Amino acid sequence: MEKVYIKDDFIKLGQALKLGRVVGSGAEAKEVILEGLVEVNNEVCLQRGKKLVSGDVINYNGEILVIEEYDH
Repeated sequence: MEKVYIKDDFIKLGQALKLGRVVGSGAEAKEVILEGLVEVNNEVCLQRGKKLVSGDVINYNGEILVIEEYDH
């Protein structure tokens, strides 16, 4: 399980996948999301622009990313 830290109120799903290094590019993020391979909070998500907040959990290809607020 990896943590993805955000400074703002939210991060978009495609950006979180890139930041968590589970995809190599925005194009790859778009592709795997539209193919239904990504779950957010245990539900398949087809929106790459979905806003994620602290506490949200992404599951893709056996990798789990947890969104956390950056405290600093």
